[in-house]
Amino acid sequence: MTNNDILRRIRYAFDFDDTKMIALFGAADLKVTREEVCNWLKADDDKDYKSCQDVQLATFLNGLINDRRGKREGEQPKPEEKLTNNIILKKLQIALNLKADDVLDLMKLVNFRLSKHELSAFFRKADHKHYRICKDQVLRNFLQGVQQNLRGEAEVESE
Repeated sequence: MTNNDILRRIRYAFDFDDTKMIALFGAADLKVTREEVCNWLKADDDKDYKSCQDVQLATFLNGLINDRRGKREGEQPKPEEKLTNNIILKKLQIALNLKADDVLDLMKLVNFRLSKHELSAFFRKADHKHYRICKDQVLRNFLQGVQQNLRGEAEVESE
């Protein structure tokens, strides 16, 4: 999955408009224009399409966390230079204030089975012996579960 695809899925799941998207970037201290946001959200084959870099998506996710959970005191976390699906999943879990069981319930909504042990392996440090790389399929199903939970089953099926 590309960063642009993730951004589009989050926008749709939460039903964010352009103004809200810009505000979320701003919540993590990055000023973006409506044009930039629109170009990141365009289809890959559109002539105005622009690739969303890791730092930009990390900043957006930090802004989502700040918006949903409140800004933490002191210095704000620096956006990651290199994002992985594991980091994206963790940031979404934090933003949505989800426990492991909540994440598993979202996965069940889209008939994707995952054990608690498999899920915890995604959140371990990369050098841990039980660390597991979060594949696109897991992140895609998680985002689909979030979407179904927030927007309802009928809209998910019509895609």
